[in-house]
Amino acid sequence: MQRLFYLLFDEAKSDGSLLRGMISDRVVPLLRGLAAEEIHVFVSDEEVAAGSPIVQSDPPIRAALSYGLVDLEDRHEVEAALQGVVPSHAGYLVRESRPINHERKKAERTPGMMQMSCVAQRSDISLEEFRRIWHEDHAQVAIETQSTFGYVRNEIERSLTSDAPGHWSAIVEEFFPIEALDDPMVFFDARTEAELAANRKRMIESCGRFLDLRQIEVTFMSEYYFG
Repeated sequence: MQRLFYLLFDEAKSDGSLLRGMISDRVVPLLRGLAAEEIHVFVSDEEVAAGSPIVQSDPPIRAALSYGLVDLEDRHEVEAALQGVVPSHAGYLVRESRPINHERKKAERTPGMMQMSCVAQRSDISLEEFRRIWHEDHAQVAIETQSTFGYVRNEIERSLTSDAPGHWSAIVEEFFPIEALDDPMVFFDARTEAELAANRKRMIESCGRFLDLRQIEVTFMSEYYFG
């Protein structure tokens, strides 16, 4: 089983609920027909409107799709369907790992919100060092400084679509309580202003050790799991 991840780009003012409905009605049934597994749909809908994304792409990322396929060539049918849903999309073959595996219920919205970060490796460190810092050092920092209840790494192995941005190294899913969208005390799991400042500083410094922070793109989304 191979893991595929698609970023879906649309205008910032596009209707997230409508987009979610089109993916659910047009793309998910096609995926089921292809015997896809572990289908996840992520959308910037009304539930996460309070978040402040970091936008690099034009048009921005408004949704994402993650699923597993036995035959990678079957993806072409899915890509054709996506062309009728959004103006553009970028597909990647990824290696998924779940350091914190959160609970999901089929055909339901996952409680809270998902922060999706498209991240790039620092150019002055090796791939081996990038993975070591991320998987070993940074993982513990993230757990200790944030209210994360779910964490998924999608390390990009190669692009699947010709115009997919090539500067990103991974797509990260982090799940937080919904209050974390606009309350930094909740986001950084802090009880005092001093603890907030310390946790934020520690997190930023840890990210800077292995990520090129100039190229990060952050989108807040709702997760819908289809099994």
